[in-house]
Amino acid sequence: MKTIGFVDYYISEWHANNYPQWIKEQCELLGKDFCVKYAWAEEYVSPVDGRNTDEWCQDFGVEKCESIAELCEKSDYILVLAPSNPEKHLAYASEVLKYGKHTYIDKTFSPDYATAEAIFEIARQYGTKFFSTSALRYAAELEGLENSNAIITTGGGSNIEEYIVHQTEMVVKTIGAKAQAVRVEQQGNQYVCSVAFENDKKATMVYSPAYGFSICAETAKGESVYKPAGAGYFNSLIADILNFYESGEVSFDPQQTLEAMKIREAVVEGKNHLGEWKSI
Repeated sequence: MKTIGFVDYYISEWHANNYPQWIKEQCELLGKDFCVKYAWAEEYVSPVDGRNTDEWCQDFGVEKCESIAELCEKSDYILVLAPSNPEKHLAYASEVLKYGKHTYIDKTFSPDYATAEAIFEIARQYGTKFFSTSALRYAAELEGLENSNAIITTGGGSNIEEYIVHQTEMVVKTIGAKAQAVRVEQQGNQYVCSVAFENDKKATMVYSPAYGFSICAETAKGESVYKPAGAGYFNSLIADILNFYESGEVSFDPQQTLEAMKIREAVVEGKNHLGEWKSI
């Protein structure tokens, strides 16, 4: 059995609570032999539900590690979580990536573009293969929309800082060009984020806490397409993580992760400059 170690800020959170079962299901479906065997969390008690690391490990049949080093030494593969705390990822990556083991880093990859570049540099230094993405990259509805001329996405979540990454990932995958400028406009707790790309391509990301994820595209052929994102993208994410663990091959250009972080950072900063185009 190939073992996976979870590194988290606090372990009892939505991703850590669901990934073990999804990994098991994908292993059964794909004929693979992975299991979540080890876990380490910086904070002992989860602020989400009050469950502590020992309780979580007992509930999931996982061995608690006393340090990141212990986890990295014991695990075959590593999964860095802390999905709501990307500011923690650089410190965790600095410890994890030096072991050279295939690693997945959960969304949001980094709090800003400079940190994203720093993590990539650490991986290059140690020759460690890793990747990061939002699960929305794997929405089946995005297939066939690559290199679109114009995109409108919608999405929700409790706050734009954490959840806009899903829309930036969708946009980067489907536009296929470098972003040049971003403008953010606000309507109460709703935001309209416009992105100008090279080759006169454009995208608009509409955030509202009540919105589901969807995409409306003008394709490379000039066709107009609208698709709400259906279920299943997390299953596809887990399958891709397991494939990556085995092969060391990332299924998309990792530069797209840097591009998504650049746009996300511009959106967060744009909240302080509403209505203004800011070059990125």
